[in-house]
Amino acid sequence: MLDFKGSHYPKDVILYAVFFYVRFAVSYRDLEEIMAERAVAVDHATLNRWVVKYSPLIARRAHRRKSATSRSWRMDETYI
Repeated sequence: MLDFKGSHYPKDVILYAVFFYVRFAVSYRDLEEIMAERAVAVDHATLNRWVVKYSPLIARRAHRRKSATSRSWRMDETYI
């Protein structure tokens, strides 16, 4: 589980900001404006710290939950 202890913002706000930055090609300053439109006053430096801190943790958790597709595979001769 991700640890949000000591953060000044709710977990949902942090996860939304990190998801938005990783999913869409926006700068931290653009993301700061997007969050301000949603009534969340947060600095672009804080957004940077959140992305650096939480995106690897989220990626690691997602990778663990990802299941293997199959143990065997076959290649068609048209791709050789």
